[in-house]
Amino acid sequence: MLKNNFKYIFLLALLTIIGCAKRGSITGGSKDTIAPVLRMSVPKNYSTNFKGNTIKLTFDEFIKLKDLTKQIIISPPMAIAPTITPTTASKTITIHFNDTLQANTTYNINFGQSIEDNNESNPYKQFKYVFSTGSYVDSLTLGGRVKDALNKEADPNVSVMLYEVNGKFTDSIIYKEAPRYITKTPDSMQTFLFENLKAGKYLLVAMKDLNSNNKFNPRDDKIGFHKQYVTVPNDTVYEVELFKETPKFKTLKPVQASGNRLLLPYEGKPKDLKIVLKNGNDILPTIVTQFPKKDSVQIWYKPIKTDSLNLAVTKEQYSANFNFKIKDQKKDSLSFEAKQGGVLSLRDKFTLIPSRPLVKFDNSKMKITKDSTNVVFKTEYNEFLQQLEFDFVKEPLKKYTIKILPGALTDYLEQSNDTLSYTLTTKNTSDYGNLKVNLQNVRQFPVIVQLISAKGEIIASEYSEVSTVIDFTNLDPALFTLRLIYDENKNKEWDSGNYLEKTQAEEVIYFPKEIDVRANWDVDQIFDVSSN
Repeated sequence: MLKNNFKYIFLLALLTIIGCAKRGSITGGSKDTIAPVLRMSVPKNYSTNFKGNTIKLTFDEFIKLKDLTKQIIISPPMAIAPTITPTTASKTITIHFNDTLQANTTYNINFGQSIEDNNESNPYKQFKYVFSTGSYVDSLTLGGRVKDALNKEADPNVSVMLYEVNGKFTDSIIYKEAPRYITKTPDSMQTFLFENLKAGKYLLVAMKDLNSNNKFNPRDDKIGFHKQYVTVPNDTVYEVELFKETPKFKTLKPVQASGNRLLLPYEGKPKDLKIVLKNGNDILPTIVTQFPKKDSVQIWYKPIKTDSLNLAVTKEQYSANFNFKIKDQKKDSLSFEAKQGGVLSLRDKFTLIPSRPLVKFDNSKMKITKDSTNVVFKTEYNEFLQQLEFDFVKEPLKKYTIKILPGALTDYLEQSNDTLSYTLTTKNTSDYGNLKVNLQNVRQFPVIVQLISAKGEIIASEYSEVSTVIDFTNLDPALFTLRLIYDENKNKEWDSGNYLEKTQAEEVIYFPKEIDVRANWDVDQIFDVSSN
């Protein structure tokens, strides 16, 4: 009996243990959130009189390297990048220099966020290893911020550079050589900080270096520079504005696009471009228009039977001459595209885009009606943009019919339109919002005031030579960014800067907050441009 009791007691205890075991599970403890810790470096960090070519860094846990080529910054830069191993998880990183180190120079190797622990990817943020090939470590600093000259936010990961102004210095150094010192703006910030500098005079340059070669490529890179040389030490907080240079005008070889049209790619701005197209000694009549959304112009000519043509291009000091073969190709046909369809905004002009340039307009064969009533209108043709605008007074909640009879529009090949008809409606004024901008403390005129959409598109632009009150009416409801441009050269557009000419971009000032324009609202906004 006692033996059976022991058996029951044993079974009950076993079931209790099993039941308890089912209530929980083994978890592995709390999640590791601690970054790796450097345990040892050979030579020690901040060593002097460095003579070797290898550095070893040992951490307290297994680490991995991530985006090393993007994250690591070595200042001064090295012509030949060091070899950093291993690329797999390890507790030790070895840096082997493949380039000859400069004498009496302090080197700063900043790993950014490339070092992470192997398990949880906790980054060892902005770890830097510093050493000197001389008898002391340079310790001076220089800091500031980077802005974009036109856009509200600057690009991330901008390279900021210091070039030593000495007997070998020339302005062209940024195209040919790496800087003496280099740092970068962090991903989410626009500030920069140089450390471990030596005293001296420097050129301060910021660059969005797309091919990461530490040299300025004007075709691809944005650049900014401080006009005066900077001296170290000083405690000035410098500001550098990035801009994309407008390249000097030049053209590439023309391409035949059809039996009556050439495409001429260009760099720079095509304003005041002059074209002479020849068949032998005969000059052919041409019309030059912008190729939409491309850096090319279209050169229109009447179809001709020939084997080759000659094109002479001139603009200010630039000239080029091209001889090229002509193939027998189909010519472009005449058609029309309406820029607006269905709904016409109260602030827009109805715009018609022909497929070939127009040369004759007969307004007597065009008619705009509203509820069977004729509407007075004017037309204006922009030859370069190849657009025909219809300007008329638009009323809310109305239907407009635009009818263009045959022969109203004639292109340069003497072909006319067939009957064209477009029906458009307008919305109520209550569907739109209005914004009145009251400018304060404007330094000088003229100014350009612009509204920018969330996608970065210019929604509305007003030019003012004297008025401080700018009205934007009949706006589609949206959040807008507001900016003012000081038009220094009075050409009614924003102009970029140029490094070699030592010119900065025209000044742009942003209103600090987005402006919410709602339907049936009138917004009155003070814009104090002195506080930016």
